[in-house]
Amino acid sequence: MAHLADFNTEKQYHATVTKTERLTPPGSEEIREIVLATEQDFSCQVDQSFGVLVRSTDEFGNTWHHRLYSVADLPDEKNGKPLITMLVKRCAYVDDFSGELYQGVASNYLCDRKVGDDIIITGPHRLPFAIPEDKNANLILIGMGTGIAPFRAFVKHIYRHEKNWQGKIRLFYGARSGLELLYLNDKDGDLCNYYDQATFEAFHALSPRPHMNDPIALDSAIEKRSAEIIDILSFANTYIYVAGYEKILKMLDKAFSNIMGSKDKWEIRKAELVAGKKWAEIIY
Repeated sequence: MAHLADFNTEKQYHATVTKTERLTPPGSEEIREIVLATEQDFSCQVDQSFGVLVRSTDEFGNTWHHRLYSVADLPDEKNGKPLITMLVKRCAYVDDFSGELYQGVASNYLCDRKVGDDIIITGPHRLPFAIPEDKNANLILIGMGTGIAPFRAFVKHIYRHEKNWQGKIRLFYGARSGLELLYLNDKDGDLCNYYDQATFEAFHALSPRPHMNDPIALDSAIEKRSAEIIDILSFANTYIYVAGYEKILKMLDKAFSNIMGSKDKWEIRKAELVAGKKWAEIIY
């Protein structure tokens, strides 16, 4: 697994915030869609990521904080400058030892930016997800929270630019509540535009009690589609891409083990996917 230190930050670009919009309402976790206008020689595609550099001095003396973000929409252009879209959730964490609350460096910096502000970006960087060349390939896309970002770009790219896509695309998306269900709601139902595609279906899962931080029932949503998933997994050209919190992996292993009938059967099939570079994940 690659680490942030493995990514080159020497080549840097300036980008300007052209749009910053809160997608979630007050009272829920703050998630913003931010659009950046970059320098003309910067290009970042839907199967790539880019970095944001924030000046920050920590206890180890580091003066820069580097954070990667997936492209959350199709590349665009305005006034001759490339535009890239990102999703950012304002984050905070409690130190396990001191119990102190710390604000996420990059997320709070970005959420506080205003239109016209300048930020420093790096990249483009590799993303473990790639759009298969085989248009008969099946894609099972599983995302939680802002993990929807790369899959939104994927789905839009496939149905706008990849002609005659024949493989099945199944998107499973988990959010804490309906208010945080991005691109699949009444306000910004971007992905709902593809419901008329014969090869595309999307399913979402929510927490039964979001205010008590109950787990998002993404595993249940997946297991409800057991028959179809078993069929899709029987094909050699099936890909599974996962983006979300670390705890999603155990949840998925359990769900797929139940679907396959045993833990051993799932471990064998998952090993085949990994070996064939058909399983990829972005975990944070």
